[in-house]
Amino acid sequence: MPRRATKIVATLGPASSDPVLLEQMIRAGVNVVRLNFSHGTAQDHIERARLVREAAKRAGREVAIMADLQGPKIRVGKFAEGKVFLQPGQSFVLDAARTELGDIDAVGLDYKALPREVKAGDVLLLNDGLIVIIVDRVKGEAIYTTVKMGGELSNNKGINKQGGGLTAPALTAKDMEDIRTAMSFHADYVAVSFPKNATDMEMARQLCNVAADDGHRPGLIAKIERAEAIPHLEEILLASDGIMVARGDLAVEVGNAVVPALQKRMIKLAREHDRVVITATQMMESMITNPVPTRAEVSDVANAVLDGTDAVMLSAETAAGKYPLETVIEMAKICHAAEGGEEFKLEADFTGKTFTRIDQTIAMGALFTAHHLGAKAIVAMTDSGSTALWMSRHLIQVPIYALTSKIATQRKMTLYRNVRPLLIDTSADRDTALAESEADLKARGIVQKGDVYAITCGEPMGSPGGTNMLKICRVG
Repeated sequence: MPRRATKIVATLGPASSDPVLLEQMIRAGVNVVRLNFSHGTAQDHIERARLVREAAKRAGREVAIMADLQGPKIRVGKFAEGKVFLQPGQSFVLDAARTELGDIDAVGLDYKALPREVKAGDVLLLNDGLIVIIVDRVKGEAIYTTVKMGGELSNNKGINKQGGGLTAPALTAKDMEDIRTAMSFHADYVAVSFPKNATDMEMARQLCNVAADDGHRPGLIAKIERAEAIPHLEEILLASDGIMVARGDLAVEVGNAVVPALQKRMIKLAREHDRVVITATQMMESMITNPVPTRAEVSDVANAVLDGTDAVMLSAETAAGKYPLETVIEMAKICHAAEGGEEFKLEADFTGKTFTRIDQTIAMGALFTAHHLGAKAIVAMTDSGSTALWMSRHLIQVPIYALTSKIATQRKMTLYRNVRPLLIDTSADRDTALAESEADLKARGIVQKGDVYAITCGEPMGSPGGTNMLKICRVG
């Protein structure tokens, strides 16, 4: 399998829960497995996490697990017949007080606060924007609307307000329980749905820290899917370890046409602030039912790669689709091909930049030196993963290998672009550790006699944030 810088996040579901298939998917290129907490019980997720760890072990590859929280349920209730078909021009009522099952005229609401958050003239979008209704008036707990764009509406479909403005809290009581579940199996990342500001992310971090009583600290990913999040993008980013460009709900709220430019802006901003970024939603949607992607999907994935995303994500394609393994294989091919067309402007990245930290300066020095020497590899001996993260924020053809003795650090680094994290327990003596690292790289076939590589480490060894040495080596 050719070396690939961009990582692949795959959602686990009924279509991909077979242990043999999951192992094949990991071998084919899955770097992070997403557990969607919108479906299933706590025990289901615990069991699936075990399944992932076992499949990764058999494949001889470490993967990260991302627990994706459900967030607020801004949805319609259930229908007596499971669904209705709304016609343009008909009246339809959303009734927060309704207890009986819905019909062609009205349906209840899971989100009881909706009548207080809309007014006449507001546009509501149901089922990912496929159905559009206009609010005529609000009376008590009932919202009277006229259908503008009709279609099939089934149980528990989502509701968005065009332009945003719904105030549901990002973290629900269910999310708080789910955080406890995720921490029980040491989820490497927790994705927070619908955050509006930095406070939502800070609260999620506190809940994770309290739930993980053994000191485990997951990375936090903010899913940018609300119109309200866009003005606060930078503060949300700084309160997180990364963001997800969640193009589904975001497109419904701000409009499809706005999303591509927002995607580019978010990827650029994340890299500038040393955060990771995942591009998600409908990337290979047609492969839910077809064995090959459309040319438009190939372009979509390739453009995200060329924008500099750390990872591209598969949702229903691997969770419920007919071709989960084939989808991963196709996506890996697209990423690899797109990376071959990248422009590398390393010097431009450093122009006007000031580095105040020794460890960050060493990381940048390693990139610059390896680039100009045509080194075979950049090797970062890292305790926390920070050195590898900084290196990965810059596009460079030289592969980065991150050596760590901590399994949690190794798993977290699986999401970093162009970083291959390796678990190695080296000596506390610097010279011995450097020799052990080179021997390990040779044994893995990463370097061979005569190759030049750059290696960074800290002295004394094993101190987080202590990277203070860069050495250029030629393999003997």
